Amino acid sequence: MSITQQEKAELIKKYGRGKNDTGSTEVQVAILTTRINNLTEHLKTHKKDFHSRRGLLVMVGQRRRLLDYLNSNSNERYAELIKSLGLRR
Repeated sequence: MSITQQEKAELIKKYGRGKNDTGSTEVQVAILTTRINNLTEHLKTHKKDFHSRRGLLVMVGQRRRLLDYLNSNSNERYAELIKSLGLRR
């Protein structure tokens, strides 16, 4: 359900704004999106896992707040991130 260190390093390299950038909004959203996708696949096979479902809802809310913050500060970066991650909004 979680992501490996290699996957996380690739996401940081792809979405980071600098060499050691691990905390920018884009990186956080990319990591959350990967975790959300993994957890969604888990919940397709384990339909009664309500504890993980709650964790999924918490992550979705966190990603939504981060995207709202990014949209209010930089529309261009928001649009580019949404397009590259394949999110709806």
